[in-house]
Amino acid sequence: MQVIKTTNTAIAGALLIDLDLYGDERGFFLESYQRRRYAAAGIDIEFVQDNRSFSQKGVVRGLHYQVCSPIGHLIYVTQGCVFDVGVDLRRNSPTFGQHIAYMLSAESNQQLYLPPGVAHGFCTLGEKNEILYKCTDYYYPDDEAGVLWNDPEFGIQWPVANPTITSRDSSYPRLKDIDPARLPNI
Repeated sequence: MQVIKTTNTAIAGALLIDLDLYGDERGFFLESYQRRRYAAAGIDIEFVQDNRSFSQKGVVRGLHYQVCSPIGHLIYVTQGCVFDVGVDLRRNSPTFGQHIAYMLSAESNQQLYLPPGVAHGFCTLGEKNEILYKCTDYYYPDDEAGVLWNDPEFGIQWPVANPTITSRDSSYPRLKDIDPARLPNI
C-alpha cells in the first residue's frame, strides 16, 4: 500500500500532506482521501462531516473552534488559493498559542490536517476560492467559539490589509481574554 507524503508542522499533530496527481492529455485523477492510507500516515481518525466553503478574494474567515466537541480538519482547496491558518488552543499542548500558516491552492495538491483543539481560519487570495474540509466531529452551533483573527500575540502575517470579515469574526476576544474554561476541552 502506498503511503501519503506528510510533513510535520510547528504545531504538534498538524500535518501538511502532498497528494499524488496522475495526469495526461485528458485531465487528471487525484485521490483526496483514503482511510487506510491516512491511518498509515498517522491520521487514524474518523471523519464524520464534510464541508464546502466558497469565498471571493480578500475574505477572512475564522479563527473558529468548538469548546466541548473540538473538531479536527482536513483542508483541501479545489479552486483558487488560500492562506490557511491554525492556532493551537489545546491548554496542555507544548505549542499552545502558536500558529502555523500555509498557502494552499488548487494547483499545489496539498492538504492541511489540523487536529482537534486547533482553531482554524483562512484568507482567500484567488478571485474565486473553494475549500473542502473533512471534520472529525459534528458542528454544534451552541458550542462554537472563536479567537480574534488578528490577535497581535499570534504574530500572523495575514496577506491582506483590509479583509472582508463578518462582525462576529472581527469581535472575537484575544486569546489572553478568553476564560481557560472556554478553550477546547481536550
